[in-house]
Amino acid sequence: MNQHVSEYLSTGPSFREGEVIERIESFRSRRPRLRDEFINLAHGAGGKASAALVDAVFLEAFRNPHLESLGDGAVLTLPDGQQLVVSTDSFVVQPLRFPGGSIGHLAVHGTVNDLAMAGGAPCWLTASFVLEEGFPVAELKDIVADMAAAAEAAGVQIVTGDTKVVPKGAADGLFITTTGVGLVPPGRQLSARRVRPGDRVLISGTIGDHGMAVMLARGDLAIEADIRSDTASVADMVERLHGAAPSVRWLRDPTRGGVGTVCNELARATGLAVVLDEDRLPVRPDVGGACEMLGIDPLYVANEGKFIAVVAPEEADAALAAIRSHPAGIDAAEIGEIAEEPASTVVVRTPFGGTRIVDMLVGDPLPRIC
Repeated sequence: MNQHVSEYLSTGPSFREGEVIERIESFRSRRPRLRDEFINLAHGAGGKASAALVDAVFLEAFRNPHLESLGDGAVLTLPDGQQLVVSTDSFVVQPLRFPGGSIGHLAVHGTVNDLAMAGGAPCWLTASFVLEEGFPVAELKDIVADMAAAAEAAGVQIVTGDTKVVPKGAADGLFITTTGVGLVPPGRQLSARRVRPGDRVLISGTIGDHGMAVMLARGDLAIEADIRSDTASVADMVERLHGAAPSVRWLRDPTRGGVGTVCNELARATGLAVVLDEDRLPVRPDVGGACEMLGIDPLYVANEGKFIAVVAPEEADAALAAIRSHPAGIDAAEIGEIAEEPASTVVVRTPFGGTRIVDMLVGDPLPRIC
C-alpha cells in the first residue's frame, strides 16, 4: 500500500467508521440483481440498473469467456496468432446536433474509442441506421457527412452498413449503431487483472464536458454557459501513451455514468480500492458551475473524448507527459491511485481532509446523452 493511502487509513476513519466501511464492502461485493418487470431509463444509464440488466438477461443468455469480462470490446485470436478487437455501440442522443458535435461524430468516435480502450488500433467500421418516416434528407446528409469527416480524421473506413425506415412515431428521428474492428499489436495486454496496489490513475482531460453540453443544448434549463462536447477520437493519444508507458495496465473511456461509474467497475473487477483526490479532478469552471446548479456530481457526467488509464507508478510521469503532448491532452492529470483497502470501493479525498465513498450510479440524471 502506498504512503498516501496508508496515512489516510491510519488517521482517517475511526473504529466505528471502519465498521461502516466493512459493511459497505460486504454489500458492494454482491452484483446488482434485476428486480424490475419492465425496462426503464435507468437500465440505459450505465450504473447499477444497467449492470443488473446485463447480468440477468444478456450475460445469462450469451455467456462465454469473451463476454464475461464485460469490457469495451472483445479481443479475439485468429489461427495465425493475430489478435482482433471487436466492439459495437448504439447512439440515440437527443438533440441530434449539439455544441461541439452531432450524433454522426459520436457514432464514429464512440466505437473507435472503445476499440482503443481494448488495446486495438482502429481500422474498420460498419454503420446501421434506423430512420423515422419523415426525417429530412438534408439533415441526414449533414449527419452522414459528419461521420465521414470523423472517420477520415480517425483513420478508419466505414466498409458496410444497413438502413431501416420505421413509421412516423416509431422512433425519434434517427438512431445509429456502429461496429468496429481493430488490430491489437503483438504483446499488448490490457486487463483489470493486471492492476496492482500502488498503481496510478490518470485522466486524459477535463471531465463532464459532453454530458453538460447535451443537457444545455436541449433548452429545458435556464442556464447559459459556453460548454462544448469533447467528442473526439482518443486513439492517437492512446498510442502515444503506449509508447511512453509499455506496461499500461487498464484503459476505459468514461462515457455513460462518467468517471465515478468507470472507477466502480474497476474496483469491483479487481477487488481493490480506487482512491481519487477531488482537488486533482480537472473540471472546467462552466461545467462545474452547471453541475452545482443542477445538483449533479461531475464524476457521474458523461465524456466522449477522454479516457482513464491505470499505469505502474514508475511510468506515471512519462505516461502523463505523453498524454499532455497531444493537443487534446493538455489538461490531463494524475487523479488518484490504487490501494488494497477499502476493498472494491471508490474513495474520494476532499480538499478539507474528509473522505466520501462514490457508489455506482443509481437512476439516470442525464438520459440519452450518447
